[in-house]
Amino acid sequence: MYELLIIAVFVATLAVVALRPQRADAHCDTMEGPTAKDGVRALESADLDHALKWIAPDGETELREVFERSLAARKLGPEAQEVADRWFLENLVRIHRAGEGAAFTGLLPAGTPVEEKVAAADRSVDEGDLRPLAGLIPTERWPELERRFAKVLEHRDYDPHDMDAARAYVEAYVNFFKFAEGHDHDHAHAHAGHGH
Repeated sequence: MYELLIIAVFVATLAVVALRPQRADAHCDTMEGPTAKDGVRALESADLDHALKWIAPDGETELREVFERSLAARKLGPEAQEVADRWFLENLVRIHRAGEGAAFTGLLPAGTPVEEKVAAADRSVDEGDLRPLAGLIPTERWPELERRFAKVLEHRDYDPHDMDAARAYVEAYVNFFKFAEGHDHDHAHAHAGHGH
């Protein structure tokens, strides 16, 4: 009887842990994050340059191999395409996170909650306007936020085939996001001075 009680408690605890809502550790760990979105764009266009800007040069060879295999597997039918796409996106985000020295615990599905400031910063970038962040960032931080946002807008219209320009955009984008989240310093990334 005692063993059954222990098993029941264990199963109940496991269910609570497994069913609790997950929150993304990082913006790029979700299917709605910019890294995965660019990965989907790369797969759909068969042009890796759309996603390559998120990867440090020392990770490029590995990502290119994964990309080529994914493109080949996509031709084998709908189920194979689904598996190939997921495999590519998981590897893209994993290699990106490794380049930042950050852990990767898996790619979370669309709809995974992200911090309110991150969602608002995303809207700001999409709309080209800081208003979504109004009230979320302390007034004294606003001048630096504006400076970083101006850098994002300055680099936004890059040529995806110009890796220096694309990575300059990613650096500005990530530094803006980190500041919006409350981190005061620029993050250094192995390939372009960014992290997130």
